[in-house]
Amino acid sequence: MKNRLPSPVTTALLLAAGTGSRLAPLTHESPKCLTELNGQSFLARLVDSLMFNGIRRLVVVVGHLDSHIRDHLADLDSQLEIEFVDNPRYRTTNNIYSLWLARFEIREPFLLVESDLIFEPGQLEPLLQPDRMAVSRRLPWMNGSTVTVNPFAQVTAFHAGADSPDYTTTFKTVNIYSFSLKTWERVLERLCRHIGDDRLNGYYETVLAELIDECWISLEAVFFDEACWYEVDTVDDLRAAERMFPSPPLVDEPAYA
Repeated sequence: MKNRLPSPVTTALLLAAGTGSRLAPLTHESPKCLTELNGQSFLARLVDSLMFNGIRRLVVVVGHLDSHIRDHLADLDSQLEIEFVDNPRYRTTNNIYSLWLARFEIREPFLLVESDLIFEPGQLEPLLQPDRMAVSRRLPWMNGSTVTVNPFAQVTAFHAGADSPDYTTTFKTVNIYSFSLKTWERVLERLCRHIGDDRLNGYYETVLAELIDECWISLEAVFFDEACWYEVDTVDDLRAAERMFPSPPLVDEPAYA
């Protein structure tokens, strides 16, 4: 009998608590995820992509101008079951703390995604199987964490931006992950250790790097087309993304409509 694939992930966790300071002044009076790309907010694009791929439940960690995000999601009138987690310390903490705060809401396999990513909806499909992460061939505009991937598409190491090996051996992290419940439990245990040590201003990538290095978790790389996604951190990034995505994505009816 052939091994059956796990059931597809149907829950997504969005981290959207930060101030988006590098995208100022656009984020002074509006959260980063509500920034518009050619007439559609980042958040609306993401909701469309999630529904297109059969996601049913969305948990959002909010902080900066959270009422704007709540109102915007209500106005979208999506078919998602939406829940919120408040990060009251969003000004002095980073994404490791936001992820830790979601521990009581996430008790199932899930998709972890950040709020400043633009991508084509179809690229999410392989990530609906747990214990995978999106990576991309590196281009000059990309900065931040990279990973080493072996010939079997398994991620073997994380590298901080300045410490990344050369372009020929590593891939850029896209900041989209899918976790099985077993992997999430191991991630959460390590998150609790970091938070207990008062390391609130760190990044969850540090936790993933530790666990992969210690062989406690295993993630399979899903290769994103580098010409079909963009991470928007600055106004210049926004302009580049506008050129890459000149109109809203064309999506069919949600997968579960």
